[in-house]
Amino acid sequence: MDATPITARTADPMVEFWRGERVESRHAGHAAICDATGTMVAAWGDPEAVIYPRSSCKMLQALPLVESGAAAGVGDDLLALACASHNGAGIHTRPVARWLAEIGCGEGDLLCGAHMPKDAVAAEALIRAGRAPGPIHNNCSGKHAGFLTLTRHLRAGPDYIDVDHPVQRAVRAAFEELTGAESPGWGIDGCSAPNFVTTVAGLARAMARFAAADPEGGARDRAMARLTRAMTRHPDLVAGEGRACTGLMRAMGGRVAVKTGAEGVFVAILPELRLGVALKIADGAGRAAEVAIAALLARLGVLDPVGWTSPVAHNWRGVVTGRLAPAPGFP
Repeated sequence: MDATPITARTADPMVEFWRGERVESRHAGHAAICDATGTMVAAWGDPEAVIYPRSSCKMLQALPLVESGAAAGVGDDLLALACASHNGAGIHTRPVARWLAEIGCGEGDLLCGAHMPKDAVAAEALIRAGRAPGPIHNNCSGKHAGFLTLTRHLRAGPDYIDVDHPVQRAVRAAFEELTGAESPGWGIDGCSAPNFVTTVAGLARAMARFAAADPEGGARDRAMARLTRAMTRHPDLVAGEGRACTGLMRAMGGRVAVKTGAEGVFVAILPELRLGVALKIADGAGRAAEVAIAALLARLGVLDPVGWTSPVAHNWRGVVTGRLAPAPGFP
């Protein structure tokens, strides 16, 4: 597979925004594709760039929940929500509320904070009712319900987002084992949980481990395979209507799991090809990350690029004002 040499140390041009006949903006980034052995088979920019994976690593954060046996009675729909950055629609909040009730917890036990749901119907319903959003509307409420489930299983204290809490220690251990390196640090994510640092290549390596997981193998393999299956079977729960994660997984017919992260991160798990993909747009532009991951998936033969690699932009009158497109030579 041809690509920029993996020794490149600067971000490569990945996506352009065209307005009229001119390029108005350019987005550069880093990307890596790894196989089941952890070997990097292609890279762009600097695959050793150190990044916060943000929400793209939620399947890693959910791994101890499943591997420990704490999720033995948890359905695939709820595991999809554990990996989700959801819109806060009813299809997201109702199952999370049910999950909390099943483990003897309530919305007040969630430590993710509250924000208005991205789903317009849910947001309007709150406004009309004169209600403020609660933690259950947070896009990470499913992940936090998973943290609470593991907390109960471990009989640990309620401050499950503390970096030294048994839940986060288990997350860090799994994270480092799958990325193949000790994390050089961590930061606080938008939902208040620790976000452990890795390289773009390390993140791709972890996704490749998920892609190669044996559903009939050991506890870790079974857990990884189950989380991947949950995401691909419930793409509507991983994000929601109008979101790239949901649309891409639907377009690929359940063959690939994808997950976005804030600040221009995107990953993909390709079980049929036993490959993992990770990318980071250097300026943090989510719009560019969506086009870049689509271009890589199209290159790998699992996605029809039509409608994904050259999306158009509209103004408030609905007039087409421009389009995004992969930069020349990428991927």
